[in-house]
Amino acid sequence: MTHLVRLDHVSKDYREGDEPRHVLRDVTAGFGVGERVAIQGRSGSGKTTLLNLLSGIDSPSSGQVFFGDVIVSALSERERTLLRRDRIGQVFQFFNLIPTLSVVENVRLPAELCGTPRREASGRALELLDRVGLADRQADFPDRLSGGEQQRVAIARALVHSPKLLLADEPTGNLDDVTGQAVMELLLGLTHEAGGTLLLVTHSDQVAALADRVLSIESGRLVPQPSA
Repeated sequence: MTHLVRLDHVSKDYREGDEPRHVLRDVTAGFGVGERVAIQGRSGSGKTTLLNLLSGIDSPSSGQVFFGDVIVSALSERERTLLRRDRIGQVFQFFNLIPTLSVVENVRLPAELCGTPRREASGRALELLDRVGLADRQADFPDRLSGGEQQRVAIARALVHSPKLLLADEPTGNLDDVTGQAVMELLLGLTHEAGGTLLLVTHSDQVAALADRVLSIESGRLVPQPSA
């Protein structure tokens, strides 16, 4: 399998007061092109830290993070920002929609930031809003939408610039089970159609079961979990 992103002997430490905290320990792992992987683990185990390392938001204490052949941790801060802008999409637990922008403006924003002309970005945004069942809400503002609707807008926004890598951090954490399942199936389906790689952090075994494989962070290590 061709790896889109991989970690090579990555460790991540923080300091809490005078005490070191070892979050990740010598993690080596690869994530294939088009693969959908769920990441689980107890609260504070390092799941979000793992996503931040892969996106270049954070840097490892030791080891290297690769995006293709590029060493992410060797890039400048600006280069890492451009990598996230152009090639990575993100979906968050708390949606993170911009309240002063309409639904369609929220969705098309990442494409415009990548330099896509507004007409083309709007067309792509409307196409994705139609796919998530919200084409008729394009002119509304986020506060007029339910939690499930806001998350569907966030998924459309994350995919509008056709990212190679999609990172989702507890995307169903604020949704009820039925809505969360529907949102998750939509996220997996759209990512699969786009041929992107999805890394999903979730506490839900039901959500994790929809992925191609499941990994758990245990004592700083990334441990494969058996198939259901």
